[in-house]
Amino acid sequence: MTRYLTAALLFCLTSCNPKNRLDDPSAALVIGLEAAYRPFEFVDQNGQITGVSVEIGNEIAKTMGRPVKFENMQFDGLIPALQTGRIDMIISSLSATDERRQSIDFSDPYVKTGLSVLVSAKSPIRTADDLKAPGRRIAVRISTTGESWSKANLPEAKLVGLDTDGACVLEVVNGSVDAWVYDQVSVMNYHAQHPDQTRALLAPLRVEEWAVGLRKGSDGLREVVDETLGRMRKDGSFTRIADKYLSTEKKMLLEQGQPFVFDLDAAQ
Repeated sequence: MTRYLTAALLFCLTSCNPKNRLDDPSAALVIGLEAAYRPFEFVDQNGQITGVSVEIGNEIAKTMGRPVKFENMQFDGLIPALQTGRIDMIISSLSATDERRQSIDFSDPYVKTGLSVLVSAKSPIRTADDLKAPGRRIAVRISTTGESWSKANLPEAKLVGLDTDGACVLEVVNGSVDAWVYDQVSVMNYHAQHPDQTRALLAPLRVEEWAVGLRKGSDGLREVVDETLGRMRKDGSFTRIADKYLSTEKKMLLEQGQPFVFDLDAAQ
């Protein structure tokens, strides 16, 4: 497919769903995210939403020939907002899980990562198996795959559900919990901020893929997104984005023998 929409695909986007905001060719593409996850989506010092997800969203809007608008909202509100039509897609470090596929569709993946562990320096945990010992206190962020994995795999643990990354990190730093189960990039970043109070176990508990979330039945839009992601992999866009936002994380992953998040074909 060419970089820009073919006439047939444009017809599908504007005609297949008469209630879709994209019926109006001049309407902005509205992308939902929670801008609290540096470096993928965050608010910069000028108050602008930026990061890896914004770069991807801008490229998708460029492919469609539309302006773009980013809606900042709570993570657990993103899927309901997509389903009700408040937003057109989600680009917010969203793992493409079987559970979520029951309610929304996903694009091809653009990140391959894994759940890992931020451990309190006060905790005896040294390996992932140590999480399973009775009496462990584990922080989990509500509505994340870290929470669902912990519920399924750590039946002996006391799970402490919290609403924000900051709250989870604080529990680990203070030693109020043994560990926090979350994604590799976050674990690396928060360990770097608190090197004396935490340890990072980056070997993945489970490999996950992030993708763009779309309303059920948005086949034409999904084709546009997939075409854009494919082009970005071929033309070096993801390498440029990595150099801009993820150079430190890339170095840390490689030092621990872990593949970089944009290396989708790498074994993990």
